[in-house]
Order: sequence, then structure tokens, then C-alpha cells
Amino acid sequence: MADKNLIDAIARGIVVFDGAMGTTLQRMQLAGDLTVKDFDGRQGCNEILSLTRPDVVAGVHRSYLEVGCDVVETNTFGGSRPKLDEFDVGARLVEVNEQAARIARQEADRAQRDDGRPRYVAGSLGPSGFLPSSSDPDLGRVGPAELVEIFREQAVPLLRGGVDCFIAETAQDLLELRSQIFGARKAMEEVGRRVPVIAQITLDPSGRMLLGTEPLSAAVLISACGADVMGLNCSTGPREMVDPLRALAEHAPLPLSCQPNAGIPENREGVAVYPLQPGELAEYLARFVRDFRLSVVGGCCGTTPVHLKEVVEAIRGTGAAHKPPRRVPMLSSGLKPAALHQEPRPLIIGERVNSQGSKKMKELLLANDITGILGVAREQVEGGAHALDVCVALTERADEQETMTRVVRVLSGQIEAPLCIDSTEPEVIAAALEWLPGIGIVNSVHLERGWEKIDKIFPLLKQYGACTVAMAIDEKGMALTRDRKLEVARRIYERALKDGLQPWQLLFDVLTFTLATGDEQYKNSAVETIEGIGLVKEKLPGALTVLGVSNVSFGLSRQTRPILNSVFLTHCLKAGLDAAIINPRDVLPWNEIPADARALAEDLVLARRDDALTRLIAHFEAKGPAKAAVEEEQHFDTPEARLHHMIVDRQQKGLIEAIDECLKTRSAVGVINDVLLGAMKEVGDRFGAGELILPFVLQSAEVMKKAVAYLEQFMEKNDSYSRGSVVLATVFGDVHDI
Repeated sequence: MADKNLIDAIARGIVVFDGAMGTTLQRMQLAGDLTVKDFDGRQGCNEILSLTRPDVVAGVHRSYLEVGCDVVETNTFGGSRPKLDEFDVGARLVEVNEQAARIARQEADRAQRDDGRPRYVAGSLGPSGFLPSSSDPDLGRVGPAELVEIFREQAVPLLRGGVDCFIAETAQDLLELRSQIFGARKAMEEVGRRVPVIAQITLDPSGRMLLGTEPLSAAVLISACGADVMGLNCSTGPREMVDPLRALAEHAPLPLSCQPNAGIPENREGVAVYPLQPGELAEYLARFVRDFRLSVVGGCCGTTPVHLKEVVEAIRGTGAAHKPPRRVPMLSSGLKPAALHQEPRPLIIGERVNSQGSKKMKELLLANDITGILGVAREQVEGGAHALDVCVALTERADEQETMTRVVRVLSGQIEAPLCIDSTEPEVIAAALEWLPGIGIVNSVHLERGWEKIDKIFPLLKQYGACTVAMAIDEKGMALTRDRKLEVARRIYERALKDGLQPWQLLFDVLTFTLATGDEQYKNSAVETIEGIGLVKEKLPGALTVLGVSNVSFGLSRQTRPILNSVFLTHCLKAGLDAAIINPRDVLPWNEIPADARALAEDLVLARRDDALTRLIAHFEAKGPAKAAVEEEQHFDTPEARLHHMIVDRQQKGLIEAIDECLKTRSAVGVINDVLLGAMKEVGDRFGAGELILPFVLQSAEVMKKAVAYLEQFMEKNDSYSRGSVVLATVFGDVHDI
């Protein structure tokens, strides 16, 4: 609990922070009220004024408190060691930060004595000047661990100076923001006093952070780090914040804050001018409070006491904001979020960025070919993977930790899918999570050596908010029967809850054994796995399940494996499987598997015949490649039937030729209305019936888009004709939003 609990104040009503400190001091300098001497010869170092001109800093705080602000921020936005070192005052870091906190504390206490209203002081933690997520050799040279220490060092004197909360603001890099939160926490432990933490990101006019991060991806990480409030500040005016705030209001599981600039600055005769008038800022923030459940409002660059006076008056009497939505289990990359619960199931975890299962990946790692690794990752995502399993262990090299860190950094900045960190070494997992600017999955934990690995991994899951694959392996070995699978899973589940983890952070792998050996011991293993999934879902509330699906066909021919994998996956999904580690390009829709091959594969998976394996192998030896069985050349009575088939079966080869044939008998609009729309309706119907998974729907849509783009040149254009407006609405973040 905080000494003066700002969170309680938020629960009672809207809390108003102050406006700009930096641009206020700049205006005073331009007006001649501050001189080079006041800055001790260090122009631009506003923080030094807390030592040289405490009266000026106190006056800025007082001006905001007098117009009704509830919170003032310390004059420490650039108070970290890297920023102070730029002005050769790093040695005075403790003095600068503690004095700034005491000045703000004195003014807040004076205002509270005057009118009896609680006032608060927020310790400002601004950017360090580094971007650890960046590939830039200079900006990215300081890592997360160093940044945690940098912000701990700044936060300790702020706490000792009397701040009531921390505000990590103007964040441009998620790794730095997380380091600010972790550093503040370490400082609280050191000083022995807990205060709330507010985390604010800054967005460019496109609605993304500097390195391309979407606001909802930031929200996933911020909530996992345990911040108390999240929001937006700086960079833009309120107009550019409307859409991001709307998304955060609907999905972020935290109270929200907003401190915009007074518009985007304009260069007028060499002077930066912020154009937004006080009444306009107040109108925007009052609307945001009403429409986007803001709990905290205030101003950033260019805002003045006049702006904040209008804001205070505009929200006066407003009750507490609506409660945030319930936290939904989410993963995130450095760019985008991804739901852990996919509808329809499963969450597809691409398996090819893995040195243990992919010869190509191993060769790329040995060649240090990062570009090639990125290509493999992109292929997996384009094929439909929601997340990527990343393993870089090589028997030929002993640098797994260094390699994993390098690969994670590159993938996080360029691939939108979250990552699954796959390693047997806890040290490698710890290093990867430290550099992962998102919420990922650890692969994996088990009880093979008792609690040894879990003792090391569970604290990391709690610290970083990650999920984990939990395998049904204990001191007795791999669990073969459904009851043994549940027994092992229950032990891990109960320990996880005791350690403070959420049930959905556990993805239980009840183990997939190959059916290729014919071994009597494993004859019923697929059935036991399918039943084990159902038991875990029934007996361990909230827990998820995952499988390395392709293990079931290990050892069989390349022709056979996609068929067996797909049949096995279908039955696992019916049992409740949540996630599958698989190459998405190797999954076949149920209706596209030839009926005879499907029946043979089901005989083996469900152990319906003693000779099921022999019959399946013989079938493909006689028939040839499975792909040929699925994609054998088909003949159609009409060009329209051929084009319909190409949309439904996601085939782009020969598409233009098929369209040209159709155009011989009907118009371009006729092709769209009579052929393409019917084909997409069939795709939708199959999706609704569970016969197609989402990646196949999207691939059909790509073929459809290519077809329509080609047909557009044959359509008549008449700019003067209109049938009116058509409004399409969709749910933000829903599949249709694509």
C-alpha cells in the first residue's frame, strides 16, 4: 500500500495531473526570466534548476496546484544517470532527484494545508536516451539489466524525497519501459516503501510507438509487469490519440491516463509553438473521460496552468471512471498482441524456427544467416502461425545463450508473431525473456528431476508474465496413460497456483508419441493423449493444453505425415486442445483429405485395427505422395467450376487464365457475383462448420483479392453515378478486422 494512496483517489474520481514543466522553463528562458547562469552553464539541463533555482521549480509546481491540479510531477524527466552525464552532472544524481522530490513535496503539502484537498507528488522517470529493442549499435548498446539499475538508482532518491507514485513517461521502447517499472520496484524494496506505478507510452501520428509497437501490445506487457495505471502522453495532441484510446478503453485491463501535448508543435519564425487552446484541450479530455473511461488526465509539452485550469473546470464533479475490462490471456510481440485463446482453436505455434527439428534452420544458424532465419519466420507467419517456437541449440556450438539473445532481438523487431522460447537451459530462457519486448511462452518445464527446473523457471514466469509449456514428465518418466498424464499435470498446476501464477500461464503438453514404430506399448498412445487432453481441461480449471502434433508421425514417409498429423490434430481439437506446435503449411483441411486416406489414418490414431499401420504405409506406397493424392489434377466441366475450385482450395497458379476463360461468356461483374462470391460463401460455410481453420480462410481471401484486382480493369467506371454510402462495421481486434 502507498503511504498516500493515489489508487484510492482514482477509485473516488478523476485525478488531474499538472501540465508541462520543460516547455514552461523554456518559455521563461526565452522571456529572460532564466539565464545561462541559472543553468550553471548547462543550458537544456532543466534538472539542475532544482539545485540552482529551487524557487523557480517550486513556482511552476505552485502555479498548477493553484488552478486545482491534484498531482505535480518532479522536475526529473531527464534525471537518470545517462541524461545527467550529458551535462557532466551525473555525480550529483542523488542530490538532483531527492531535491526535486522535496521541492514538489513541500508545494503539494502546502496546497493541501490551504484547502484540505489531498495532493500528490509523482516521481518522473523519463527515457534514458537508449533504445534497447533497436538494432542500432549505439542506441541499442545498453541492455535491459543495465537500464533496471539506471532507473533503480534514480528512483531511490525520489522515494526518499517523498514521492507518492512513479510515472514512467514518454516511453518509446517496451524494453526500456519494463526496465523503468522493474527499477522502480527494486527501489521500493531497497527503501521499504511501496507506491503505485503509472506507465505511459508515446505514439507517433500513425498510432504506433517509435519502433512500430501497437498500443494494445504495450498494454499486454504493462499489465503483465504489474503497473497500476497505463496511458498515453506527449508526441501528439489529443486529436491523434482518439483511436488508440478507444482501443485501450475496450481492451486494456488497467485504469487509463492521458496527458497530451497542446497539439503538434509548429515552427513559427524559429520558435516551437503549440497551437491547441486551453478550451480545446479541456473539451477533448472531458470527452475522453466520458467515452474512454480515463481515470487520470493532465498535460504534457506546451500545456500551461491556463490549460489545466480549463481541464479542472471541465471535469469537475465527474465520478470515478468505469472499471477496466477483465484481463484476457494474451501474448504479444514487440509489434502486436495475440490472443492466447484463439477462436476457432488452435493457437498455431510454428515449429520451423527450431534447430532441433529443421535442417534448414540448423544450417542457417551455423552460417550466422540472420536474414535467412527471418525468412523462415516470415514463411511460418504467412502460412498461418500465431506464434513461433524458437530453438537455437546446436551440438556444434556452445553459444546458445548469445545466439538466442541475438535471434530474439531480431525477430522481435521484425516479426509480428509472439515467440515461444525453446531451450533446456534455464539461463538461456532467462536471457531470452530479458530481451523479449513482449509476453511469450517458455518451452518447457517438467518434473523429470523433481522441482529443480520449475524452481528456476516459475520465478521468471512471474517476473515477465510469460506462459510455459508444462510437459507430463516426472521422476518416473514420460506419462503414457491418461491418468498418469493428469497426475503429473495436477502436481505442476497446484505448485503454479501456490507460486502466484495464473492457470492460463500453463499450457500442458500431455505428450505425443510416434505411431510409426508399431510398438505394442504405444499402440493406444494417441487415444491416451486425446483423452488426457480432455481430463486436463476438465480437472484443472483455466489451464490450457498444447501438443507437438507432428511427433505422432515421426518416422513415417513425407507423403504420409501431413495426412496423419491432420487427422490426429482434428481429434485433439475435438477433445479441447488449445494450441498446436506444428508447421502450419503441413496441415490439411479435413474435407481435403481423401476419404480412403482419412479412414486409414483414423484407424491408426484411434487404434481401431491391429494392422492399421501396415495398411496406411501400404496405401501411400501404392498411391504415391500424399500431396499428389490431395492435389491431383482435377477436371471441371466449366471454367466457372474451375475458378470456384481455385478460390475454395487457395490455388493462385493459373488463376488469371481461369478468369480469362470465364470472361469469354460473362462480364467482370458477372464473374464476381456469379462465381467468386459463391466460392467465398462456401469457404465461410466450411469455416463455420469447423472444416477449415483460419489460415486457410485468409489464404482463400488472398486468392479472391487477386482475382478482383485483375477484374477491376474490365469494369466500367462512372464517377458521376452513386448508389449511396455503404457502412461496414466490425469489432476491433476480431478476425474480420483483418
